[in-house]
Amino acid sequence: MVKNSLIFISQENKKKNTGSVEFQIVSFTNKIRRLTPHFELHKKDYSSQRGLRKILEKRRRLLSYLATKNRLRYKKLISQLDIRESKPR
Repeated sequence: MVKNSLIFISQENKKKNTGSVEFQIVSFTNKIRRLTPHFELHKKDYSSQRGLRKILEKRRRLLSYLATKNRLRYKKLISQLDIRESKPR
């Protein structure tokens, strides 16, 4: 999977599972991937950088929650999104 591509969820799954941990992580990942090229053009956009850091932290917390609750779902989602495994804290 190309890292810059967005992950799409089918419409029927989107309506049913918007509160699931996996859906939230996927939507945060899409937001992160949309914001990243913005910072190549606008290096001094500090307010958006702050928002990006908040999104990254929310995603990190959700990933650590999923890793403790269900390791198999965590591994599957990490490989699907093509992101690195988080460091244990």
